[in-house]
Amino acid sequence: MLASLGTTLSSELLELAFTHGSYSREFGGVPTNERLEHLGDSVLELIITGELYLKFPDVDESRLSKMRAGLVNNAALVPIAKELELGQYLRIGKGEEITGGRDKNSMLANALEALVGAIYLERGYALTEEIVLKWFRATIDSSDALDLGMDAKTALQELVAAKGMGAPEYEVTESGPDHNKSFEAVVVVSNEKFEVGEGKSKREAEQAAAKFAYDELSARTS
Repeated sequence: MLASLGTTLSSELLELAFTHGSYSREFGGVPTNERLEHLGDSVLELIITGELYLKFPDVDESRLSKMRAGLVNNAALVPIAKELELGQYLRIGKGEEITGGRDKNSMLANALEALVGAIYLERGYALTEEIVLKWFRATIDSSDALDLGMDAKTALQELVAAKGMGAPEYEVTESGPDHNKSFEAVVVVSNEKFEVGEGKSKREAEQAAAKFAYDELSARTS
């Protein structure tokens, strides 16, 4: 995994980056990756914001904010985490292991953010920026870049209306402590459920779920 990143990190920091709260609760309260995740999330946003600012000089701040949101979210981070095979490195509790925690989107996205935080701490901003932009370069340079952050729920609503299907309905559940809640949402269209969307807010989870449903339904008509 680190070879593909083009850098090295101390074993202690890597271990911390992949330590989930469930592992800490079962093994004596060892430090978790939550602080690194918080740091990595901020570093990711700064890197992506800076790149979008430079690449799209004629786009106003409101649109830039939406474009950034279209890049720094679970739906975008999870495929990167899976490509890096981060799931196999996670330190999780027995309960999470049994319920497939290594494959949970929220856990993978959080681990990737923690990894970014770890790289920043040990290798500095310049190398972190180089690595992050390598992950996102194809999307930022694509012809669809200006469509990033478009409201997925609205897009889905328009698509199902055009196909004569029923209006989308959202089933949302939340979990975790008040200071670190996570949300899961499922879209139901004409009694069909689509892939679970996850996020740190109800809105983010619904948007992720809508994006999954939109992509699936669009693929059926392409």
